[in-house]
Amino acid sequence: MIRHDRELLLSLGAVGAMLVVCVSVLGFSLQARVEAAQERDARSEVLSQLEAHLKARDGRPKSGAVAPAAAFLSAPTQGLAGAQFEAYLQQTAAAQHATVISSGLDPTRHDDRPDSIRLQVTLDMNLEALQRMLYQLESGTPYVFVDSLSVQIPGTGAHRAVEDPLLRVTLGLRAIWQHVKA
Repeated sequence: MIRHDRELLLSLGAVGAMLVVCVSVLGFSLQARVEAAQERDARSEVLSQLEAHLKARDGRPKSGAVAPAAAFLSAPTQGLAGAQFEAYLQQTAAAQHATVISSGLDPTRHDDRPDSIRLQVTLDMNLEALQRMLYQLESGTPYVFVDSLSVQIPGTGAHRAVEDPLLRVTLGLRAIWQHVKA
């Protein structure tokens, strides 16, 4: 009988020790969870303060920035937008006293957005006019992106050097079309 009482006491002691271990693990788990929630709340507060600071500094959130309507070619069809793009390019070239030799719409590439309009144009102009035209195209509206630029000096031999030669410039341009209802 003493043997059975001893085994019973050892079993109860083992169960008690296991119970203490389980309660301790549960306590540590709850404590870690509370600390993680406090850390999350503190970081969330810091993030909110930073966002408020950025919004106050800029006057508007960065993600809400929208380009003005003049930044796009506005036309009911892509073909009309292409014609509008060519007319804009003709006006820009005329303002720089450049001669448009040829211009035409390029097919969009597979990696282009569906609202992209591509134009390839060949012009004759001097270097100063080219610089002014590139600046006007890239900084004006509608937004025009110069994707490629090729410059040649036509008809000059190695015998004569010209101070301000006439350049044959080929530009690959891209603009963004915004669909408007007619």
